[in-house]
Amino acid sequence: MATFYDTIGVKPDASDKEVRSAYRKLARKHHPDVNPGDKAAEAKFKQITNAYEVLSDAEKRRKYDKYGDRWEYADQIEEAQRQRGGGRFAHGNGGGFQQFDVSDLGGAFSQFFGRGGGARTMSRRGADLQQPVEITLEEAYHGASRMLEMLAPEPCATCGGSGEIAGATCHNCGGHGQVQRPRRIEVKIPAGVATGSKVRMAREGQPGMGGGPKGDLLLIVAVRPHKQFERKGDDLIEEIEVPLTTAVLGGEAEVPTLTAKVMLKIPPLTQNGRAFKLGGLGMPHLNKEGKGDLHARIRVKLPERLDDNQKALFEELSAAGV
Repeated sequence: MATFYDTIGVKPDASDKEVRSAYRKLARKHHPDVNPGDKAAEAKFKQITNAYEVLSDAEKRRKYDKYGDRWEYADQIEEAQRQRGGGRFAHGNGGGFQQFDVSDLGGAFSQFFGRGGGARTMSRRGADLQQPVEITLEEAYHGASRMLEMLAPEPCATCGGSGEIAGATCHNCGGHGQVQRPRRIEVKIPAGVATGSKVRMAREGQPGMGGGPKGDLLLIVAVRPHKQFERKGDDLIEEIEVPLTTAVLGGEAEVPTLTAKVMLKIPPLTQNGRAFKLGGLGMPHLNKEGKGDLHARIRVKLPERLDDNQKALFEELSAAGV
């Protein structure tokens, strides 16, 4: 069975930087936006993302290196070990984890996984899941919704999540107690999010153990760069082109925003690069009232050609030392 390291394409002793670099390269190659309609690429992207979600987290990676595909049960296993007085466990070797015999844990292990007659079941909240979501700047301004298609773990219906049937390993889940199922979920992204924002969807993560609640789904937002606006915090910056005559004599310039166009008064002798602040026309503040500002930076457009009369006028200005 391929490991998460195989999925990312790195060695078990790879550094965080190597893992991150390999993930980004594969994510760009298999991203659904780059491969529209390609289900195989979409499935590969989800596998890569799931693997990176574990390997990019130091604690999750430690558990994975030690327990392999049972890493999600690491806390339960280690608690059972403590109750048993430090029973024998096989440790991973640089990511090359070894299998351990759960029967070594006896009744203590059964307390968490429901095995063994008369043992109590300890409930435990399920783990959180992470899902990257890419949106436009306009969607970040107004808020957006997405219908996500993702593989999500569910308790195995064949064994009831125990991983075994009548003492034998469950053939349906391979002893994991969970199976991956395709799932569609509509998510709401609030106005004001930025790249790196995390949107929490309660009870949409991993199923809990022993009747415990589900974990949460965390949407990791990425906002695409915009061709016109540069974003800094909740402020927006854009360049406005004005003709030389308007910059010298004054006038008005049209300024596009994310919702409409407004007119900006240009005072006489406005210098190239001068910025004007338009209050409240930037991005909404996340989870609170108000908006940032829009900064319109002036770019003076010089004439591309001059007729004889225009050239003579500029020569007069030059002679006058203007």
